[in-house]
Amino acid sequence: MPNKGASPENLRSKTPSKPSTADASSRGGRTTGSPSDVRIERDTMGALEVPADAYYGVQTARAIRNFPISGLRFSRAFIRALGLIKAGAARANAALGLLDPERARAIEQAAREVAEGQWDDQFPVDIFQTGSGTSTNMNANEVIANRACELLGQAKGSRYVHPNDHVNLGQSSNDVIPTAMHVAAIDQIREELIPSLMRLHRALRTKAQQFDKIVKIGRTHLQDATPIRLGQEFSGYARQMELSIARARHALDVLREVALGGTAVGTGLNTHPRFARMVLQYLSRELRVALKEAVNHFEAQSAQDSVVEASGCLRTIAVSLMKIANDIRWMGSGPRCGLGEIHLPETQPGSSIMPGKVNPVIAESVTMVSAQVIGNDVTITVAGQAGNFELLVMLPVMAYNLLQSIELLARSSENFRVRCIEGITANRAVCEGMIERSLAMCTALAPVIGYEAAAEIAKESYRTGKTVREVARARHILPDAQLNQLLDPWRMTEPQVPKPNKAARR
Repeated sequence: MPNKGASPENLRSKTPSKPSTADASSRGGRTTGSPSDVRIERDTMGALEVPADAYYGVQTARAIRNFPISGLRFSRAFIRALGLIKAGAARANAALGLLDPERARAIEQAAREVAEGQWDDQFPVDIFQTGSGTSTNMNANEVIANRACELLGQAKGSRYVHPNDHVNLGQSSNDVIPTAMHVAAIDQIREELIPSLMRLHRALRTKAQQFDKIVKIGRTHLQDATPIRLGQEFSGYARQMELSIARARHALDVLREVALGGTAVGTGLNTHPRFARMVLQYLSRELRVALKEAVNHFEAQSAQDSVVEASGCLRTIAVSLMKIANDIRWMGSGPRCGLGEIHLPETQPGSSIMPGKVNPVIAESVTMVSAQVIGNDVTITVAGQAGNFELLVMLPVMAYNLLQSIELLARSSENFRVRCIEGITANRAVCEGMIERSLAMCTALAPVIGYEAAAEIAKESYRTGKTVREVARARHILPDAQLNQLLDPWRMTEPQVPKPNKAARR
């Protein structure tokens, strides 16, 4: 979901479509705004105006101008992951003697503040940016560096704490961004998605037990089939959610292996051999999930097959929710001219023109979430093919779609449970009233009188409007007691094979 705190209107320079007008180097270092409103920062491409109160710096300012695309921003979960990675990196670099303790402490504190959400409005870079996510990595480096400078009594932009030399020490965007994607996804799946699915599973299982004594007509191809218990239908939904939980846990497992430590191309250039292991130990403690360094860094950075696989798990969960929500809509259709087998909670007026109409809006919301997640998976699948040699260059859009899918599934599952599933009641009279009229009742007769004879009864029943029981009784094909036993709806909801009646088959 878009990061609400990062308002592009507030943070973007006044003329993003004309970067040359704001490049202070082209005007000899002079600014176009009031000196109190902006400061000048420089990078390897020259000087640029940055809002005086901004914690981000010159590279973020360039990215704001370069990518005025969508207004979509990285989520809270992703920024939290970035902050945790940078905090762990500062601690590891200090322990390894690569970063002085004063700067390390300030960087870790600033990074923790980022992880806790204190500076979300300082992350304005669009999702549709450089394919490695370098702009967002530098956005984090600059915010943390400038906040660390402030904590040490230095001015923002002073570079006393340097975004590259200190905050990004031992790292590259090429290993940080995919690691942040994995970490954020793991955190969301573990803390939000799996608990929501577990609660939905329990609610469906409870309904399956409540409805187990209610027999209704089954349907295949949207046509009448043999009887089934309403509880049996709901037990199928509960099992789908049980399997969805297993799929979410599998997604967790495939995401545990992360790219950190590979730096630019997977060789680990400019990083200490123990750096990644130390940072991952820090992250594992924070997340209470065991992370591990990539077995092969060249695979971990040139491809994101694990993200594609995890997204496939999410897509399957979405497909399951779509099926359940659609069944709920069908069974609740009516209230007088539809199936009307269940009553759905009334949540809001359904029509601006038809008084009294109430629609299955919660189930419809679930189906739209499912469609979005399925679409997100298509994007992730396409992005997963964008690994050219040593780097996959669609990381930001992969991360955005993956994290959005997790968040949508978690929230939608919870809402589905609270505002729909838990409030469903059965319409026993409708469920049981439809059974006797079903032509598929003749299925129970087929093993005894033969398929063709049973089909003739079904055809006559349909042609005359009589029930299967009435037609069979009029034909005297079986004694009434046996006929009533065979056509007992409850009996049809359990496995059994009746003995053939040789006399009836002649």
